[in-house]
Amino acid sequence: MDRSRGPLIRRRSAVALLAAPTAFLAAFFLWPVANIVGEGLRGEGVWDLSGVGEVLRDAELRQVAWFTLWQAAVSTALTLALGLPCAQVLARYEFRGRRLVQALVVVPFVLPTVVVGAAFVALLGPRSPIGLHLQGSASAIVLAHAFFNLAVVVRTVGGLWEGLDPRTEEAARTLGASRWRAFNAVTRPALRPAVASAAAITFLFTFSSFGVVRLLGGGSRTTLEVEIYRQTAELLNLPVAAILALLQLLAVAAMLIVQDRLERRRAGAAVALAPPRRRRPRRLGERLWVGANLAFLAVFLGLPLATLVERSFRTGDGHGLSAWRALAGNDPRSRLFVSPLEALANSVRFAAVATVLAVLLGGLAAAALARSRGPIARTVDGLLLVPLGTSAVTVGFGFLVALDDPLDLRASPWLVPIAQAVIALPFVVRTMTPVLRSIDPRLHEAAAVLGASPGRAWRAVDLPLVGRAVLVAAAFAFAISLGEFGATTVIARADAPTVPIVIARLLGRPGTINAGQAYALSTMLMLLTAGAVLLVDRWRPRGAARGGWV
Repeated sequence: MDRSRGPLIRRRSAVALLAAPTAFLAAFFLWPVANIVGEGLRGEGVWDLSGVGEVLRDAELRQVAWFTLWQAAVSTALTLALGLPCAQVLARYEFRGRRLVQALVVVPFVLPTVVVGAAFVALLGPRSPIGLHLQGSASAIVLAHAFFNLAVVVRTVGGLWEGLDPRTEEAARTLGASRWRAFNAVTRPALRPAVASAAAITFLFTFSSFGVVRLLGGGSRTTLEVEIYRQTAELLNLPVAAILALLQLLAVAAMLIVQDRLERRRAGAAVALAPPRRRRPRRLGERLWVGANLAFLAVFLGLPLATLVERSFRTGDGHGLSAWRALAGNDPRSRLFVSPLEALANSVRFAAVATVLAVLLGGLAAAALARSRGPIARTVDGLLLVPLGTSAVTVGFGFLVALDDPLDLRASPWLVPIAQAVIALPFVVRTMTPVLRSIDPRLHEAAAVLGASPGRAWRAVDLPLVGRAVLVAAAFAFAISLGEFGATTVIARADAPTVPIVIARLLGRPGTINAGQAYALSTMLMLLTAGAVLLVDRWRPRGAARGGWV
């Protein structure tokens, strides 16, 4: 084979692999979002941008935008402050159960946002077991966001930290530098790209948060994402919602550009990573430091979830199984149309279909990115992340507005899993791309020289490693689809709701039995997603890049 044609063949192959994912995102993401923004900005047959100025001059909407930025910044700062010490402990010290702790830290990140919201409603609501009634306050939102995004900091920073050779810092200390000065001179500059990347990702997630703010804000604390839903679903003010969605999309695009640059810096810093050199804590101070961080993780991550489980068993005069038994029935007064267990079956069915779509399309996109490098690959990678920061509510309403021609899909049962696949696709790409890039292309060339067909070479070289990556990606996609709330709450049919929708409805109604059912359903989702995370940790390929946030 002519080696000079190798790069050209790989580029053409990458373009062919991107055809299906690109068409899917164009039809079910770009077109719906562009359509709903266009509908809102279009006047009587012409474009009318005067509404942008009116929205920007509206004091109430400016306050919403300010609170969105403020809570995202404070949530990011708190997440970094809480996550960096934990990242250091997990990266530098070896102790019994370390790998299990590392896996459990990821559980909150893949929990449905409505479950996180329900857990903090149980912990900080009117009947708080710790005596703090913070529901409806900014503090509750910020704490829930730190709980949700702690894994981003621990994984992104900890993955780089464990690859830094600790002997460099120890050498600085032997030359007379204090522990703090050695850290500032040696370790902190090396960690700066990873810290900045983790901060950018956390800010992006908290900026576009929906479920947590909707449940904990109490109507008095509103972000752009929640305001878009309110303007569209409650006030039927599509022009204002469209302008807010456009402004949010522009902000997200700017953040993704920043995140891409930070990610490239982090990747450059990771070139000199060494094998992890963890050790057991020897001195008393080290043992106390490790123990304090583990105790913090147990309380900060465990208390909300333990409260959630406890509330699912609480009755009016004690504890029992009445809420769990009620899941199989359907009180006509609840106006849920289906029983909670039927909603769980809907969620599992929709998530399974979405997982198949996301893994197939994300796998093609990851294979294309693995075969191409340079600015074009980085641009495509960045575009695949846009659905993460885009208003899921906007995507949902865009489906209802745009998908009526040439085929009317608005009443189709496929609509929910398609929307969930759009949200899960970036996670699949981020999971599989590093693994595919770790495969040496010379192995394929050697197999071809030995007479193996492309299919046989793929089965012998790629499949053993890619098979695990596919399982990891599928587990992530299933967990994310299972708990998707923003788009699903708009497009799900009344007779086929998902569990997050039912949880939100039950929490919004008075009565101990309604709250108990909401907490019981949240507990079931928590167990499903926790199981998925533990399987991810068991299946994660050794070729997966360290320092990723998934």
